[in-house]
Amino acid sequence: MSSADQEKRLAALASLDQVEAGMRVGLGTGSTAEHMIRGLAERCKAGLSLAAVVPTSKASAELAQNLGLPVSDLERTPNLDVTIDGADEVDPQGHLIKGGGGALLHEKIVASASKRFVVIVDSKKMVEQLGKFRVPVEVVQAARPVVAAQIERFGGQPTLRLGKDGAPFVTQESNLILDCDFGLISDPPRLAQKLDGITGVVEHGLFVHLTDVVIIGRGDRAEINTKDRWA
Repeated sequence: MSSADQEKRLAALASLDQVEAGMRVGLGTGSTAEHMIRGLAERCKAGLSLAAVVPTSKASAELAQNLGLPVSDLERTPNLDVTIDGADEVDPQGHLIKGGGGALLHEKIVASASKRFVVIVDSKKMVEQLGKFRVPVEVVQAARPVVAAQIERFGGQPTLRLGKDGAPFVTQESNLILDCDFGLISDPPRLAQKLDGITGVVEHGLFVHLTDVVIIGRGDRAEINTKDRWA
């Protein structure tokens, strides 16, 4: 296991202390979230009883089902106690860039449906300023050229995301993703507001004012940062 993967696992396992019996838990997507899901399943086998888990992607749903977790969805379980998910970048104010795996829409919906949103990352995901990782923007297929032109007008450089087969990557909701380079982002909430205002944008990977706890794997320990440190 690489040092980064060890840090991911440390953060993921530390996050399980945020979960109590009877809770409804949102399950993130990605390699760090996978450690969390496996750890949560072990705790359930050891006696922890959960009301439901709501995955943010088909991959997380399949893993949770295979591990015997009580999988539900937002139709049956619209209010969640806690969601635990990874991130591609986290700044000192708890703002995030997410969506490297393409599940940003469902990740933001599930996070928004939760009383508490817990982010788990390895130390390399912590940055002083967001923007080295391009901001994913999920768009309706017909609106792609219009959205791309709008993003260029306020300084972004959009690139259509391609899949492993070289064809355009298509999300779970049959949309496209533009990975947008804005350089270092001085005001994430302002940029999020601009993206929200573009017709044809379904969702974007800037998660602002959503995070309650950030758990960082650093070396051989997990560091816990709570909302009161950046509120």
